[in-house]
Amino acid sequence: MKHVEVVAAIIKLKEKILCVQRGDNKYEYISKKWEFPGGKLEPMETKEQAIIREIKEELHLDIEIESEFLTVYHEYPDFKITMHSFVCKTENDNLTLTEHIDFKWLNYSDIKDLDWAAADIPIVEKLLKFEL
Repeated sequence: MKHVEVVAAIIKLKEKILCVQRGDNKYEYISKKWEFPGGKLEPMETKEQAIIREIKEELHLDIEIESEFLTVYHEYPDFKITMHSFVCKTENDNLTLTEHIDFKWLNYSDIKDLDWAAADIPIVEKLLKFEL
């Protein structure tokens, strides 16, 4: 089974967290699900370099990394994923979606109401326990 290593950004702006929605996908179980933005690590790239690059590519947004948050290991039916999440901040809510179909800036307490991708759920649960 294929194994993918990815990074995800928990992007804060004041008291809000950025959540993005995936588009249609060949795997129904992640199609249209909500997630924290990010993507795959490239060869010879650090996790920190990857998250800054991915957010710039996907959202045209500048972020600053504050800390590593949680690493999630999840097995979907067709692939395994290791996802390293980082708490990040931005000073700008002006973003451009290039890979997602929707986004929301939500209060911590409201993120639980979204239909999250399974690999993102442990991050959501930890965020709800420890507001950043």
